[in-house]
Amino acid sequence: MRRIALASLLAFAAAFLNGISIQAAMAATLNADQTVGRRLYNQHCGVCHTKPTILSPYYGPALSKDTVNNNEDALREFIQNGTDRMPGFQYTLEPRQIDSIVHYLMTVPPPEAAVPAPKPAARSNERELD
Repeated sequence: MRRIALASLLAFAAAFLNGISIQAAMAATLNADQTVGRRLYNQHCGVCHTKPTILSPYYGPALSKDTVNNNEDALREFIQNGTDRMPGFQYTLEPRQIDSIVHYLMTVPPPEAAVPAPKPAARSNERELD
């Protein structure tokens, strides 16, 4: 039992430290404008566009450099004016702040494809085995 707990703790620590090292490496490559964009994204956009836990769904699509895909002007307008399902930030954010978010999104890699959970194996009737 102790070995299982220790192995679980080590696996969790390794995953946590790997996540920190990825974030630290990404933070080191961002310029000042992109760093501001990351902060603004986390404050205003991450609530809906970031998957907070394994069981929680996205409310909005995951955003990345694939989302921007040379459509910076369209993305700026989308952030500013919003849609039926997303609020516009024209009164909350200044145009240069929206630009910072767009510049930050150009550095975000696309999310990894979700691996579907394996289906449980069919169980036989245990009473027949007795």
